[in-house]
Amino acid sequence: MTQDNGELDSLVRKRIRALRVAQGWSLEELAARAKVSQSTLSRIENGQRRLALDQLATLARALDTSLDQLVEADTDDVVISPVIDGTHGLMRWPIKADPGMSVVRQRMTNPPPDSPSRMRAHPGREWLVVLSGTAVLLLGNRRIRVETNQAVEFPTMLPHAIGAEGGPCEIMGIFDRDARRGHPRGNDV
Repeated sequence: MTQDNGELDSLVRKRIRALRVAQGWSLEELAARAKVSQSTLSRIENGQRRLALDQLATLARALDTSLDQLVEADTDDVVISPVIDGTHGLMRWPIKADPGMSVVRQRMTNPPPDSPSRMRAHPGREWLVVLSGTAVLLLGNRRIRVETNQAVEFPTMLPHAIGAEGGPCEIMGIFDRDARRGHPRGNDV
């Protein structure tokens, strides 16, 4: 998607105001943090003053964001639909802000492996939430029961495996780049 300068200008002004309001700050508070006058800030937000690069950088710092995030115009990388892998019962969503991360949704029916030799260890971190049913996470020598709406996060250098308990369960996991590499396509989470 391309935006002309007027659209980008309007978008940046709306972001400045939205970030200020989200912080619960008045015009006066943000103006003091950014070391600009309240009048100048008001005119920037309302489009009555030209956006200057030095002021944008100062406002970005005061709003605890980056200049890049303040002026980012590309909305083409909005992910709406997952990639569906019906063969393995997975849905995946890539996380655009960090291309190495992905979100996976999986239905599990098998219990975790009964043999420690089937547990995996690899660099990275994983975060899992159980959407329905009960899952069992084997983590090193521990057996952790994770029920609906409970989540676990763990370093994947510990040998681990996950499976269902007492019937099917559905999980959603977030994997960093290293953890994702540790689960070749088609293997259970």
